[in-house]
Amino acid sequence: MWHENILGTIGNTPLVRINKLTKGLPCTVLAKVEFFNPGASIKDRIGVSMVEQAEKDGLLKPGGTIIEGTSGNTGAGLALVAISKGYRCIFTTTDKQSQEKIDVLQALGAEVIVCPTNVEPDDPRSYYSVAKRLSEEIPNSFYPNQYDNLANTEAHYKTTGVEIWQQTEGKVTHFIAGAGTGGTISGTSRYLKEQNPDIKVVGVDPYGSVYYKYFHAKEFDADEIYPYLTEGVGEDILAGNMDFNIVDDYVRVTDKESMIMTRRLARQEGMFVGQSCGMAMAGAIQWLKANESNLKESDVVVVILPDSGFRYLSKTYNDKWMQTNGFVENTSRISVKNVIELRRRTNDVVYVAPSDSLGDAISVMTDHGISQVPVLSDGEVVGSLNESRILNRLIESPESRDEKVKEMMGDPFPVVADSLQIDELTEQLDQVSGAVLVRDMENHGFQIITRSDLISALASLGRTATNEN
Repeated sequence: MWHENILGTIGNTPLVRINKLTKGLPCTVLAKVEFFNPGASIKDRIGVSMVEQAEKDGLLKPGGTIIEGTSGNTGAGLALVAISKGYRCIFTTTDKQSQEKIDVLQALGAEVIVCPTNVEPDDPRSYYSVAKRLSEEIPNSFYPNQYDNLANTEAHYKTTGVEIWQQTEGKVTHFIAGAGTGGTISGTSRYLKEQNPDIKVVGVDPYGSVYYKYFHAKEFDADEIYPYLTEGVGEDILAGNMDFNIVDDYVRVTDKESMIMTRRLARQEGMFVGQSCGMAMAGAIQWLKANESNLKESDVVVVILPDSGFRYLSKTYNDKWMQTNGFVENTSRISVKNVIELRRRTNDVVYVAPSDSLGDAISVMTDHGISQVPVLSDGEVVGSLNESRILNRLIESPESRDEKVKEMMGDPFPVVADSLQIDELTEQLDQVSGAVLVRDMENHGFQIITRSDLISALASLGRTATNEN
């Protein structure tokens, strides 16, 4: 048996149980893994549906051009249809989308126009407006408008919902998904609720999108709109396909939660998926934990994972990009707090006062076997002493043992936050002082970190990693 063209392979994607990420929850959590579609996303489903409906309606004729605004995945789905049916494609997208998405569209023969993200939807520069304008200017062209085209919702009503019902043998009790155009959550939920009205539907939204606030307050709040990095989900408009009446609850998650969960899905579940997948799963786990007391062992939760991780290699799966955007979850980037926890010496910092004599300071340093000491006055750091400064002073003037510390102390050691990362800590330790202080809020004192403390902590991490491997 074979398919006449690539379009025959769309749909019938697998349900895969989530095991490690949902440990402790009483219910079964299943992921609908949509990267098994030929275009590597759930949007393949609507590409076929919208084009075939347009052909029936006479809106798309042989040799025509498909023009659409897309975050990347819908464009890929439409491009596959265009290749099979002989159409040309022009896609507009935003400058926040990954380069991989643009590369895929171009590899499939499409022309891609990149538009600015941070403009109003009705701004002539927006990717919505540019796509619409081009469809009006180019003869024999079709603008699918996935946001308001009900063939989008219909695709999921006829395929995604049916598959979930059949694959769970009618046991599905909860359906959780993100929403951009609204077609996935609305079409799938409509079918599922027709089979069982008690099925709970939960939407997941990124911060910066209007959907969460609109669902809970029935108010379109423009103040809710601000830039976010998670691609392909959320909106700054109310898409025509989004049916809020069919949704039972809405949660939202941060970019950081989405990115970290995306990487956890790959590392802990073997699911190499995209950013919106991490967002959906993070929101699902958030909602399930908040409602755990109402869950039963017989409950079956299905979460949509829309696309593949290969479109985010330069972003979510790139350590530098994750670090630059503050989404770091790499344990090799330790902080000052980690160094304090890992080092062998855990006692409070030894210090001297400005009124102490140099001889007193030498005795303190000798008794504790330390080469440098901070100078504190009324709980504040006012200076520092180290072996080199003391030695030079004694060579110049042997009788200086009776001088006050304040007369010869150096600059204070820097006081840093315990959240300071190792690269920044190294820069501080490379300064002349060679040490930093960390305020101990619990004990109202300080901890000191030197180069040797950092070396000891890194060595300890190395031993731990070796043991774990």
